[in-house]
Amino acid sequence: MTTLDTLSHWRLDRDPDGLAWLTFDRAGSAVNALSADTMTELGIVLDALDAAPPPGLIIQSGKSTGFIVGADVNEFASLDTPEQARALVARGWNLFKRLAAVRYPTLALIQGHCLGGGLELALACRYRLVADQPGTSLALPEVMLGIFPGWGGMLRLPQVIGAPAALDMMLTGRGADARRAAALGLADARVPPRLLLAAARQTVLSKKPPRRARGFGALANLWPLKLLVANRARKQIAAKDPLGHYPAAPAIVTLWEKHGGNALQAPELIDGIISSDTARNLLRVFRLQERLKANGKQPGVTPARHVHVVGAGVMGGDIAAWCALKGMTVTLQDQDMARIAPAIKRAATLYARRLKDPRLARAAFDRLIPDPAGGGVPLADVIIEAISEQPEAKRALYASLEPRMKAGALLATNTSSLSLETLRTGLTRPERLVGIHFFNPVAKMPLVEVVHAEGDAGDATARACAFVGQIDKLALPVKSAPGFLVNAVLAPYMLQAMRSVDEGIAPETIDAAMVAFGMPMGPLELADTVGLDIARAAGEELAGGAEPPRCLAERLARGDLGKKSGKGFYTWRDGKPVKQGGASPAAAPAGLAERLIQPLVDATRQRVQAGVVADADLADAGVIFGTGFAPFTGGPLHYQGSNA
Repeated sequence: MTTLDTLSHWRLDRDPDGLAWLTFDRAGSAVNALSADTMTELGIVLDALDAAPPPGLIIQSGKSTGFIVGADVNEFASLDTPEQARALVARGWNLFKRLAAVRYPTLALIQGHCLGGGLELALACRYRLVADQPGTSLALPEVMLGIFPGWGGMLRLPQVIGAPAALDMMLTGRGADARRAAALGLADARVPPRLLLAAARQTVLSKKPPRRARGFGALANLWPLKLLVANRARKQIAAKDPLGHYPAAPAIVTLWEKHGGNALQAPELIDGIISSDTARNLLRVFRLQERLKANGKQPGVTPARHVHVVGAGVMGGDIAAWCALKGMTVTLQDQDMARIAPAIKRAATLYARRLKDPRLARAAFDRLIPDPAGGGVPLADVIIEAISEQPEAKRALYASLEPRMKAGALLATNTSSLSLETLRTGLTRPERLVGIHFFNPVAKMPLVEVVHAEGDAGDATARACAFVGQIDKLALPVKSAPGFLVNAVLAPYMLQAMRSVDEGIAPETIDAAMVAFGMPMGPLELADTVGLDIARAAGEELAGGAEPPRCLAERLARGDLGKKSGKGFYTWRDGKPVKQGGASPAAAPAGLAERLIQPLVDATRQRVQAGVVADADLADAGVIFGTGFAPFTGGPLHYQGSNA
């Protein structure tokens, strides 16, 4: 028989006043995740507290990695029958319903990540306090796994913060930091870490009523406003996903509107969602993401403190800004201050948008140091070159940098096309040069290709992967080859789209077909965004001497380079393409999306066969996170394999 003394994952302590402190510290795991055994033990704790009710209960984490990251995804992956799926939903729903009904006040003390089932547990408590520090995040991201928050989140979140804000969180998976959680009413307060324990004690004994939504947010939980809010949400979902690739989103709306957030009242929805191809594929994508994250965790590698970036153009300046955002001291070098100034201005905008707190934004801004003379070179742990794609210019720069670098520093190039073998010529220690290839826009694109040459021992690659992980990007090791992985698969895809324009299909029709397929933007809008001159250069390198599409050659001859010149396949106004009629997937010829995607799939397979990436799973991961390839498919190779 399991008793409080024999629990593996929870520890219950009572202080001299009888207040109960319950610490979740899942055994054998770096993070707290809710599994069958941890939830069984929580039920045992509640039994003991029912027998001897405390004046209050405070639930906290014993992990430095955060509160609770959610449910154990491996249990979702092992569901084989509808009965198992319903039992999993019932387990969490009933346990948290029981927690919400206890006679004594309860409080969730949240530091770090509080996600999915973790937030559903916190919502079942009367009070929630959040640590006012970076890294605190509250979210219900289940929709991003193709499922729904079935343990009470769809019931309680709308009650606490109002239906519109709750639906936004549930349908996007977006998280709230400490400041936003408090502003929404999701947290009772945000508290400096040093004061958390005292604030928790005071709050749980305060006898204050629990937070509830007010005004329109509260009324939107009631008919007839509930019907209007639900219909508006459905229209927004349909506009973003016209072909219904992601069924969890409309299911969340239905469960909230018609079943009070209780999925057990709609077992057919549980069966359909959890057994869907989308849920299986999005779970696959989650695991691929975790594999890429693991590349960024290299044991024994000392974290970088100082980064020096040479080249303050769009890529170099934004790389520097991102590194400073992530806590590093960054020196940014270019020929003069006039070239550096635009990057500093963009950085200020990024920090204001991302950090919200002016003090944190100012601290990040102070870490980004203009450095026209290159004084940061001998201090830097990592030096990133982001100048023009001219081999001679890059080699000349390396020749000036190498004698000034400290012995253990890493030298990296952000080249998107040049081989490491070419660039290493003339270096005293060629093995220290690696590729760290970011994608534009740096702040939004999660993938970074870490490029190594044939025969590299791996030390520099491991250090580069650790650096990428340190700045919260996903590291994908790739071998030095034309276009590496991402650009090599995008080029034939964009060229095929351009050849369709040559055949008389409108750009708007082509892009609409691919957005309906699930791509974040169409291939021609993407080409305009990248720059048609850059698209041509990539195409020439990867197309084996084939003639460029006529529509591309004509635009380049006119000087129409896309977004940067104001005109390409589209006219660009205020940073957005102006699209004429025909922007409907219904106008596309039958099979257009499949025809356009096939060159991308073929190129991905060729990269695997050539050893540019280690295996097909990593190739799928790279294309999803580097191009935005429709996640519901599980990746291009998985998609074609499952549809063969």
